[in-house]
Amino acid sequence: MLTIGRLAATAGVTVRAVRHYHHIGLLPEPERDASGYRRYSAQAAVDLIRIKTLADAGVPLARVDALLHAEPAEFADAIADLDAELRRKIDRLTENRHRIAELTGGERLILPPGVVALLERMRGLGVSEQRVLLERDAWILMQALDPRAMPERLRDKNAAFDDPETLRVYLACDQAVGWDPRDPRLDRLIEDLDAWEIEHERDGGRPGYRELVVSRISEASPAWQRIVGELAHRARSRQCPSGSEPIR
Repeated sequence: MLTIGRLAATAGVTVRAVRHYHHIGLLPEPERDASGYRRYSAQAAVDLIRIKTLADAGVPLARVDALLHAEPAEFADAIADLDAELRRKIDRLTENRHRIAELTGGERLILPPGVVALLERMRGLGVSEQRVLLERDAWILMQALDPRAMPERLRDKNAAFDDPETLRVYLACDQAVGWDPRDPRLDRLIEDLDAWEIEHERDGGRPGYRELVVSRISEASPAWQRIVGELAHRARSRQCPSGSEPIR
């Protein structure tokens, strides 16, 4: 007869595991002897070894009891089902690994190749990583809200970076991210940006998209918040000249 400690050692498990198997009904709990100790038979050791073997093979404990008492044919069918289930899990995990590997590409997981190429071009032009990430977020929003506008917007964006004056203004705005919103240099920058807006005035896309993008940019910098607010005010003033009533 074996003590619980000897039983556990024989099967290569802990005493705590044996007690857990008692608790869930996998291993019958023997009566205590006259001294108050549990004594286990050789059959208990065999059963415990079988339980551990099945558990180590990945069989859920909830299914171990049925396998312990199954006929050979039933056991074979149950193992086949478990194997098929494991294969499905492996397929899912393999797919998850592929997607995790794609995450190293960052933008490539979410955005089309043309947009990814644009973001890389911006990095090559010296645009800060913070501004590149804001640009990425803007494209993510556009893809969700106005995907049909993306090809035209992508052409316009690349054409804008081909223009030296547009690139100059863009980089100047990028450099202003850390400026105090009261910095007098912002006045000149706002004038440059407003002049550019007038020269290149175009449809800003769906209102919801534009508002989200503006909000996202404003969150990044108090200086940019001032720039965005001032440009928006000037644009409204042009649409509604002084002395006229706004269209409601």
